[in-house]
Amino acid sequence: MDLTPDQAALAVERHECPNCDAPVGSACRTRGGKTAAKYHTPRFVLVPALREELEIPVPADRGPGRAWKQGPALVVVPAPRTERPVRIGYARTSTARQELASQLEALRRAECHKVFSEQISTRVKVRPELKKALALAHQFKEAAPETPVIFTVHELKRLARNAAELMTLSAELQAGGIQLELLTGPLTGIYDPGGMGAMFFAVLAVAGQIERNYIREKTLEGQVIAASKGNHGGRPKVIDDDMLTFAVALKDKGVPVPEIAKKLTIKVGKNAGKSPSVASLYRALAEAEAATVDDGMPLRPKPVRIRRPEDPLTPEEIDLRDRLQAQPHPSAETRR
Repeated sequence: MDLTPDQAALAVERHECPNCDAPVGSACRTRGGKTAAKYHTPRFVLVPALREELEIPVPADRGPGRAWKQGPALVVVPAPRTERPVRIGYARTSTARQELASQLEALRRAECHKVFSEQISTRVKVRPELKKALALAHQFKEAAPETPVIFTVHELKRLARNAAELMTLSAELQAGGIQLELLTGPLTGIYDPGGMGAMFFAVLAVAGQIERNYIREKTLEGQVIAASKGNHGGRPKVIDDDMLTFAVALKDKGVPVPEIAKKLTIKVGKNAGKSPSVASLYRALAEAEAATVDDGMPLRPKPVRIRRPEDPLTPEEIDLRDRLQAQPHPSAETRR
């Protein structure tokens, strides 16, 4: 036995006796109502360090052999809690083309009790699965306040769009007593937003915002350079300018739009070699007419009437003829 007699007695008296019903803090008693000389075996085997002992004597200060008296109540120190923390996992990608399996596998290895995932852009303000994950974390914390609740993500950028959103999330986790765990990145680990982790939240938020601004600036610069080279992005036109001019000419001759569409051929894109749809042609013609009205410039030259000799002159033509005839000839001025 590694314990002294007094230590062994105190350890035994921390348990009620299953044999004589002696309460915590008191020695065992005999059937005659006297203090027993030895603790009963069913009682001292409750102490792991004394399970192999044959007997444990009662100390002399308990008065063995004399009338049994209840001892003072012991101050019971609660054992440290060893509850396993509850982990709520969250995974996200911006588009369906991005791979999500690696995040889910990392959260599974982290032994998350529940994992929420979604494929949604960071530009979308409301992310349903993120809201569900946070709500479940708060429910666990309210049901078991002493149990650690950890919100686990693969990396920080899966949580928020900018620094403001990240700080809002930090405040929400802090108010609920929920910790944040990062599985990858330079600051991998568990952070408590109510403690030193609050500083890391602020630093990471600022760094994330700087990175997003840098990416945005480089993207805008690339668009400006591409535009200067004539590349404005977007899909190529189904009906280009040459096709539109040809379609307008046919339409002016009275050719029906469905017939015009059959005479046109798409030059580029996945539908190259095919005819455009009638709806696309109607839309292109309508846009061309609207553009003509907006800028005041004609879409095409105004058709000229070819006059035959026998055709009578119009009032405008008669007026133009008279004015021309009234003007002196330049050679007459020279002869003078």
